[in-house]
Amino acid sequence: MMPVVVCVKRVGLAALVSVGAPALAQETSGGAGDDRVVITATRQAEDASDIPQSVVVLSGEQLDAAADAEDVVQHLVGVQAAISNGSQATFQIRGVGAVDHQALTPSAAAVHVDGVFLATNVQASLLAYDLDRVEVLKGPQGTIQGRNASSGSINFIAARPTDTFEAYAEASYGNLGRWDVRAAASGPVGEGARGRIAMRALKQGPGLENVGGPDDAGGVREEYGIRGALALDLSPDVELLLRGHVEADQGVNPAPLNSALVLEDHQISVGADGVQDTDNRFYGASAELTADTGDWRIVSLTSFEGFGQDYGFDFDGQPAAIANLSYDRKYWQVAQELYGRTSWQGGDLLLGLSLSSDDFTQDYLIWCGQLNPTTLVGSCAYPAAAARVGPTPASTAPAVSLLTRIAQTREMAALYSVIDLDLGAQTTLTLGGRYTMEGIDGVGFGQHIYADGVRALNNRGGLGLAQGSNTIEEGRFTGMAALKHRFSDELMAYVNFGQGYKSGGFNGEVANNATHYQDEGLFRAETVDAWEVGLKGALGDTLSFEAAAFWQDYDAPQARIFVSFPLPGGGAITTNSLANLDAATVQGAELSALWRPYDALEIGVAIMALDTEIEQTTDAPGGTNVATFDGKPLPFASDISATLHARHEWALPGDMQLALEMNAKHQSEYYLDAEGRADRRQDAITLVDAAARLRLSAGTEISLWGRNLLDEDYALSGYGFIGYDTFRSQPATWGVSVRLDW
Repeated sequence: MMPVVVCVKRVGLAALVSVGAPALAQETSGGAGDDRVVITATRQAEDASDIPQSVVVLSGEQLDAAADAEDVVQHLVGVQAAISNGSQATFQIRGVGAVDHQALTPSAAAVHVDGVFLATNVQASLLAYDLDRVEVLKGPQGTIQGRNASSGSINFIAARPTDTFEAYAEASYGNLGRWDVRAAASGPVGEGARGRIAMRALKQGPGLENVGGPDDAGGVREEYGIRGALALDLSPDVELLLRGHVEADQGVNPAPLNSALVLEDHQISVGADGVQDTDNRFYGASAELTADTGDWRIVSLTSFEGFGQDYGFDFDGQPAAIANLSYDRKYWQVAQELYGRTSWQGGDLLLGLSLSSDDFTQDYLIWCGQLNPTTLVGSCAYPAAAARVGPTPASTAPAVSLLTRIAQTREMAALYSVIDLDLGAQTTLTLGGRYTMEGIDGVGFGQHIYADGVRALNNRGGLGLAQGSNTIEEGRFTGMAALKHRFSDELMAYVNFGQGYKSGGFNGEVANNATHYQDEGLFRAETVDAWEVGLKGALGDTLSFEAAAFWQDYDAPQARIFVSFPLPGGGAITTNSLANLDAATVQGAELSALWRPYDALEIGVAIMALDTEIEQTTDAPGGTNVATFDGKPLPFASDISATLHARHEWALPGDMQLALEMNAKHQSEYYLDAEGRADRRQDAITLVDAAARLRLSAGTEISLWGRNLLDEDYALSGYGFIGYDTFRSQPATWGVSVRLDW
């Protein structure tokens, strides 16, 4: 997989598919031989050559090998994902995006599935199956995408019901005991009705070798998903699309690697006490109504999404029984999107309304050794529990465990509009704005549990009992402006300005005292103002390209702040919370090109140069010195990233076909957090995937594939505790797949 640049034979432009909203099926236009891809990023069917911003797509065919978000971003230049706790993905686009281990906030890249915004980073690490495409918009998307789009957006689009019958089934087997079964069927189910159903089941044994205890600590995948869709023609001008999905994760989350251990690649070392079964459930449904009435196209998208999670892992990443961690989460969200678009000679107008409400609760438990599920007492003392007791102990027994509970509700309403005005036959001005109103209510407590079962609220430092509530209310305007000019059918230039923001909120992890719920314990919204200039073009029918340069002003960037926590009797651990730095700047340039000298061969390349710098003029929250952050690069912001894709097909006797393909991504070194420390740096990595596919005449395909063929061992994310812990990548995997198409 890699970003696709489709050579446009008639308009001669690199066409990139994108989306950011609920939409009808992907359309193509033009006569025979026209390879244009019509997109829906602006909530209308629009030629990709007319989009004045950087847009990238991964096609459904390329996504065959993808299982989750980590697989997707490894093939996108300038896009990275921090994977934490085994099931949370926070995305960075062009260096922007907090690396956040809690589930109360999403990443700075707005994630949508079939137009539905996913409001937590837990939902973002979804099981991928039966996808039509994944589309990435780079740069702030605050006007149409709304909140939590300060770096861009990533949009997962499932395949739609089809007018004619089609079906497929695929089974794969690989090393690490990997079994992967996928199937789908689609077609008419009655007059004016079309349906589709798809499923996936994925099992895999431990990818990491645990040299200190049970094998399962290396991570066990056992995931299932089913998705259904029904499209109904209610009249010639009205379509209703109903969707539903259910997924389950019942494996074991991989334990982290502690920095104090010296091990081989893809090894960890933890004891049996930290290995916990996972029970994660995801579900949702949506109804999308599209109606053409007069000069307007009206779209209504009503959705419900939810999940429940119960999982944990060895918190300290060491063989000794020191600290284990578990999460018990429940979440639901309801949303309503309503928008209309009308066009006239010389322009068009979009008007929209967005409403949402969500509810989140979490129990965050830390203990040591074997846990009594009734009293929540561990068989040994978690080392930081006693430090949070405060000046008045509630029991003479030692404090051994910690429990933090948080409940948060959020209400959001927004109005937005975008207008396109033709300034001449070849020049268009686009202006847009969105006003968002948001209210967040949070309530919670943090308590320590003594060995005799007594529970008491934390009061570290005697600053007040760790319980409370607070409310965040704010209204925010974000806007955009773009000017594009087409010099010819083969060349278009543009300049745009865009704004985005990511909401503030509550920290959902350990509450030490009353300040956790007061204003000083919250994190504020971050904002990004960005400029981009770009060029999209083609040289004849064989070479297409895109180039862009960008500059971004990043205000109050959210970041994970690590603070040393002294323990009674000596020693220290590291605690952390999400807070705001002062500012940062981001600048860079990217170039992508696709060469197709003949139909059977394509070679694509993309490269991005990026420079990020934190500008800190005051001490950070927790008293961290200015110099700790000032001048450092943003986390997960590689100076250079590049992708390479090559594919060649050969026609064989008997109507058979052979295809060889290779995809690679290189990232220069990057830091795992905002402190920019050498011991928290990931060295440069190069990821290589390859496949050989033999297509038989009867609709059967046999594939040999390999991923991470250079066997790179690298950090997916990290956090401070006792030393520094990192979640690790999977080793090289390979296998065989058989697919049948009907």
